[in-house]
Amino acid sequence: MVNTEHGHRRGPSTARRTESDLRRRQALADAAAGVSPSEAGTSAKATRIGRFRCVIYLYATPDADNTARRTDCTEYADAFCWEIADVIEDDDAETLSPGDRSGLRQAIGHIKSGAAGAVVTACRSMISPVTQEYDQVARDIEQAGGFLHVMGSTPGGPGTGSA
Repeated sequence: MVNTEHGHRRGPSTARRTESDLRRRQALADAAAGVSPSEAGTSAKATRIGRFRCVIYLYATPDADNTARRTDCTEYADAFCWEIADVIEDDDAETLSPGDRSGLRQAIGHIKSGAAGAVVTACRSMISPVTQEYDQVARDIEQAGGFLHVMGSTPGGPGTGSA
């Protein structure tokens, strides 16, 4: 507050909260953080909230090196403070439809089990260049409880971090 007589500021007023108000505020904060009332006040409260987890999925054709894309995806996840649950690289010699790839099924399995909440890939074509196949994989991941995040649209294109 300003003292109009001398133009000097007074010190801040001290907030006075009752014990019940403090308990109510703590209960609201716990509820917002996803801590149940039975966990409140226990050590489980401190370990309840963890980092968001993702799976990095890369599909390698025989003539491609995914080292740069793997690094890009890892750095991208780190930028969002996402924990990487697994890095899966499908490197089948022949091009398989997304539904036939064991690595992609494994990535979706991580989502279903709750071990991760997202599948991160460098470019859309790593899932499928065919729109219907890509859309089906995205639906499968969403039905499993997660989401598909694509960094860029083409290998080495904008958004992938590689030239």
